[in-house]
Amino acid sequence: MELKICNLSKNYTKNEILKDINFTFKDNCIYGLVGRNGSGKTTFMNSLDGDIRIDSGEFYLDGEVLDTNDIGYIVSTPIVPEFLTGKEFLQFYLEIHNNEKDIDFDYYFDLVELEKEDQDKLLKDYSHGMKNKMQLLINIISNPKILLLDEPLVSLDVLVQDSIKKLLKKLKKDHIIIFSTHILEIAVDICDEIILLKDKNFELVEKKNLSTKKYKDKILESLKEEKAEEDA
Repeated sequence: MELKICNLSKNYTKNEILKDINFTFKDNCIYGLVGRNGSGKTTFMNSLDGDIRIDSGEFYLDGEVLDTNDIGYIVSTPIVPEFLTGKEFLQFYLEIHNNEKDIDFDYYFDLVELEKEDQDKLLKDYSHGMKNKMQLLINIISNPKILLLDEPLVSLDVLVQDSIKKLLKKLKKDHIIIFSTHILEIAVDICDEIILLKDKNFELVEKKNLSTKKYKDKILESLKEEKAEEDA
């Protein structure tokens, strides 16, 4: 499976954010989209998901024009119906999308390592990490071909981070996963390929044959060069 980005550009008024991006993403791979704050990572994801109007560009999935129904999008600030319990939300979603009536709630909650006692709690009482897990669970059920994750591990404790990392690594088979972050250690730890978003475009940084320290140093030096150019 291949997702092709062709000649993507996006401006806000006179501010150019993305400029003529061409890139091909493939399945069975987690891509880390790394850049400084404000570099355009969220703009790229919103462009791909159709949430904003782009100035130019086309997206193709296996040669066909991309259907946004093939995209799942997990944002850094979870959006869930806080007036429902975890179980009620899951039941509503499964009945609407899968026509599933006889639901094994333990099975679904175990997928994202949510405790049994959390099933009957209101979502408004869930922690940030628990809400993120519910977002991820809904996307697992929907099974989109492309999964976008915009800073999904921000403000999560190390145990929740580790749980989500393991789950994403299982999900990458037969999926295209694009994971944005400004935290380099997270990207290097979880991602198979690292893309720098700098100078309004993509730069692939090969991981092959690079030690962790050398790899990180190369990425940091590249981002420092971009900052120096802006300040000049």
